[in-house]
Amino acid sequence: MKLTVFGAGGGVGRHLLAQSLAQGHDVTAVVRDPARLDGLPVRVVPVADLTTAEAADLRPAVEGADAVLSALGPPNNAAAGVASRGTEVILAAMEAAGARRLVVVSAAPVGTTPSPGRPHPPRHDPGDGPFLRYVVYPLVKAALRPQYLDLAVMEDAVRDSGLDWTVVRPVQLTDKPVTGAYRTAVGQNVPGGRYVSRADVAHAVLAALGRPETVRQVIGMAD
Repeated sequence: MKLTVFGAGGGVGRHLLAQSLAQGHDVTAVVRDPARLDGLPVRVVPVADLTTAEAADLRPAVEGADAVLSALGPPNNAAAGVASRGTEVILAAMEAAGARRLVVVSAAPVGTTPSPGRPHPPRHDPGDGPFLRYVVYPLVKAALRPQYLDLAVMEDAVRDSGLDWTVVRPVQLTDKPVTGAYRTAVGQNVPGGRYVSRADVAHAVLAALGRPETVRQVIGMAD
């Protein structure tokens, strides 16, 4: 398949590149710093700042792609906005190029995060146990509110796009190796899930491409 990866220089993005290449896909990587991908057999499209890019800047990257994979996400509160604004441009570029399949990485707490498109989300996710509902997520969402709002707005745009999208919502990320033994749940978080590796998130993103039942679905995942 011809795949285009956004956020290719990040933690999940690097695993997406490695696993895509290992599976024999033809990969285009969109990154801020092309030097981070030196030596990888991928087509590199440098974009200095996705928050100020135009659809025309990204169209060459998605033209002819069988699927677009996005691991965009704010690394801290100060960077909040990169996922939502960057994704809006990606969606516009895909529409202009006629690309249809999109898989994006979000986060488990986003399902209960209010956004302009979902001002009254469920107070609790059905997959979350009491400890996550009443202790962990209230603290995490208070501390990282700008980041989760950014991802929630991103999800709004993806849902409204009309594309064949999938949103993957992992729990807390680790740097453990890929296992392929993670769990997934459609439309909710995974019961009892606390952690999952970035490598397994990349694995789940690629696996979604072969699972038509994930189209226009939110997929929770955890180890």
